[in-house]
Amino acid sequence: MLQNISFAVQTGKAKDVVALVQEALDAGHTAQEILDCGLLDGMSIIGTKFKAGEVFVPEVLIAARALNKGTELLKAKLLEEGVEPIGRAVICTVQGDMHDIGKNLVKMMLEGAGFEVIDLGVDVPAQRIVQAVQEHEPQVLLLSALLTTTMQQQQIVIDALKAAGLRDKVKVMVGGAPVTQNFCDEIGADIYTPDAATAAEVAAAIVKRL
Repeated sequence: MLQNISFAVQTGKAKDVVALVQEALDAGHTAQEILDCGLLDGMSIIGTKFKAGEVFVPEVLIAARALNKGTELLKAKLLEEGVEPIGRAVICTVQGDMHDIGKNLVKMMLEGAGFEVIDLGVDVPAQRIVQAVQEHEPQVLLLSALLTTTMQQQQIVIDALKAAGLRDKVKVMVGGAPVTQNFCDEIGADIYTPDAATAAEVAAAIVKRL
C-alpha cells in the first residue's frame, strides 16, 4: 500500500495519492509511516531521477503537486502523532530578481525531504530576509539569484546577517545559474549546490549534524 502511494507520487497522480493515503489511514497505518514510506519516498525517487537527468521540471512539478495533496490530508493526523518536520528553511529569490522556477523547485525538494519551508517569494530585500531569520529561526537560509546583476545581493544578505548578529545562527546556501562554488566562497556563504535535488540532500544532512 505504501509502495503504491510512492508510485502515485512519482507519476503525479494526485487523485490516486489522496485515495491511497485515506485507504492507508483506514487500514491502520500511522501518518508517520504514510509520510516517510509513501509520500516522501516517492518524492525522493523523483529527486534522484531529476538529478540524474531522467526526469525534468514538469515531472517534478506534478509529483510535488501530488505530494502536497497527500500531506494536506495527513496534516491533522501528523499533529496528533506529534510528528515534527526534520528542520526549518527560509527560501527566496534576492532583491531585483523576479525568477522563481529554480526557487520553487528547491522548495518542493525541501518539502519532499521533510522540511517546513518559509517561502518569502521573489525580489526580497536583505532586511526582510534578516527579519525572517529572526522570526522563524531556520537552520538553513537559501538564496537564489538567476542574474549576474543580482547575485551580489547574496553578499548583501550575508553582510546584513552579520550586522544583525545572526550569521552564526543559520547556514546560508546559495544557488542560481550564474552562481559558482568560487562565488560562494568569495561572499562567505556556507554552501553552493548546482541543482535542486542536491540542495535538499545537503540541507537534510546539515540539520542531522546540528
